[in-house]
Amino acid sequence: MPEEIRRVVIGHNAEGQATVLYDDVQRITGDTWPDTDAPLWMTRGFPISNEGSEDTSTGEATWKDGTIFRVIAFPPGHPGNMHRTDSTDYIVVMRGEVDMDLDDGSTVHLKAGDTLVQRGTAHSWVNRGTETCLAAFVMIQSEVVPGLPELTR
Repeated sequence: MPEEIRRVVIGHNAEGQATVLYDDVQRITGDTWPDTDAPLWMTRGFPISNEGSEDTSTGEATWKDGTIFRVIAFPPGHPGNMHRTDSTDYIVVMRGEVDMDLDDGSTVHLKAGDTLVQRGTAHSWVNRGTETCLAAFVMIQSEVVPGLPELTR
């Protein structure tokens, strides 16, 4: 299930003009985590700095004190696992379909073109379909809602 995602990153040259820093392909290489993930960009700290040209897509993927922009593939039969994150996530389904199971027993079915805002909830991503689902995620650090039960992260 190899997938290729074109990534273009724009920044500044030495004269302060806009320039293409990266125009490359990120690969999703497998059917199991973490090989179902293509990290595209990460930031640290707030406000975010737009200085420099270092490729921040490498290294440990964490939204602690920052953000992550990634594409995730959910292959057919992906069973999911219930978890809670300390992030606010903006999700756009790019291809296929996927279900978000919630801990209250409900399911949200998403298909290509659908968007979702996930606000630190207990959830599980399950692909009950027949094709791989590709979804873009922007994950932003947030505070955990006080009093919620702990789940494996």
